[in-house]
Amino acid sequence: MDHAEVLRVFDRQVRRGMTADHPGTRVESTGTVVRQTGGAADWNGVVHSTLDASTADAAIADQIRHYGALGLEFEWKTYTHDEPADLGERLTRAGFTADEPESLMIAEAAALSTTVELADGLRLVDVTDEAGIDLAAQVHEKAFGTHADWLRQQMLDRLTHRPDSFVLTVVMDGDRPVSAARIELRNDADFAGLWGGGTIADYRGRGIYRALVAHRTAIATTRGIPYLQVDALPTSRPILERLGFEQLSVTTPYIWKP
Repeated sequence: MDHAEVLRVFDRQVRRGMTADHPGTRVESTGTVVRQTGGAADWNGVVHSTLDASTADAAIADQIRHYGALGLEFEWKTYTHDEPADLGERLTRAGFTADEPESLMIAEAAALSTTVELADGLRLVDVTDEAGIDLAAQVHEKAFGTHADWLRQQMLDRLTHRPDSFVLTVVMDGDRPVSAARIELRNDADFAGLWGGGTIADYRGRGIYRALVAHRTAIATTRGIPYLQVDALPTSRPILERLGFEQLSVTTPYIWKP
């Protein structure tokens, strides 16, 4: 994989070419940043910026004014290859708080396994209705220890307005949901994003994460999408590396609250 070229296409298609999650949100380019704005239950933030040392502080102040006027918390999603090199420090000085860094992991879908191996009694179910989304939200709350009302609402909005833009998969043990993950898809991009991947504590270490990656790889391959992308926490990065993913950058979310 040509890291520099793949990263250039990723920035152009996924970051600068971001599309709105659903009709209630809007994506706009100000000339220096690409941002999404929605309601309090939506993801709000900056996904791409074209800045230098002379323009960064003014652009940061503009985004604070934009989201502050709406009373919205927002995220500035930075990458280590963004300019200026001290963008994170400038955001911190402006009142942002850095969240945990994640590795931008990318793989060629054709190079990954699509063989799903699960322990006896476990099965994969692709969600197609509100009841399935509720199961995935239950997993999220148990796996990550946080409320999943925002996830439930976002997935319901997607299911209503853009059902072809994602596949949400739940791993079931009988009637019990034990893991969940989703793949986000765009017909106009060469990348599909793998998100979620939460497994409740007593089912970890059983190969469920690998099975979900293989399942979602098969979905991407069927749709002719050549690359898979993950923002990986330190716990999942080693697994993804063994599966064939490579780190191309590091992304750090900086959070601003009104």
